[in-house]
Amino acid sequence: MTTTTTSPAAADSTRASRSQRAPGESSRGAEQIAPPPKLQRRPVLIVASVGVVCLGALVSLWAYQSGSDAQEVLAVRTTVERGQVIEADDLMKVRITVDPALHPILVSQSDTVVGKRAALDLVAGGVVTAAQVTDTPIPADGKSVVGLNLTAAMLPAGQVRVGDTVRIVTTSGTTPGAESDAVTPDTVDAQVVGIANDDTSGNTILNVQVAHDDAPVVADRAAAGRVAVVLDSAAGN
Repeated sequence: MTTTTTSPAAADSTRASRSQRAPGESSRGAEQIAPPPKLQRRPVLIVASVGVVCLGALVSLWAYQSGSDAQEVLAVRTTVERGQVIEADDLMKVRITVDPALHPILVSQSDTVVGKRAALDLVAGGVVTAAQVTDTPIPADGKSVVGLNLTAAMLPAGQVRVGDTVRIVTTSGTTPGAESDAVTPDTVDAQVVGIANDDTSGNTILNVQVAHDDAPVVADRAAAGRVAVVLDSAAGN
């Protein structure tokens, strides 16, 4: 049987080698179990976070209240000129929050609007209010409506609107170059209740409301092409 004998010098070398590795191994172990760094709290970030949460709550509350106060009211789908009859197709319903001082008309009250006339020009997209609707019939009592077929020289271009008060002037009707009577033309006060364009002739068809007794005279002169329309200042009417 063979016995291995370690010399004292070899034993001392082995112990020295182990003593040299021990510090490194201990250091690596210490690094692995080192405690995590402490988090630093920043008061500014905490305050900002709380502010964002509060702001979100306020926005949510405002949105809820706005939705609760919204009402379904009538709005204008297509523009309706003053004096025209308001049809059901001219209206639509919208849900918005409106100032009660405007007296908006609720969708449930649409029967009080349809069939009535526009007291003012109703622009598409606008909310319908009580002041914009009238039930005054046209023609009114003691009045008559006469249609005028007018060329561009017989009325102010692009100036006359439904609801305007105008003067219907009787023209001389003489041929060019002929002498006309030096008299003041007759005039009839009228109110415009409708406007249309004649696509064939390019003329303007003007429906005017005049006094009952003036209607035959105006109709006769209009048929002869001897009328013109004058628009005066509203302050002078």
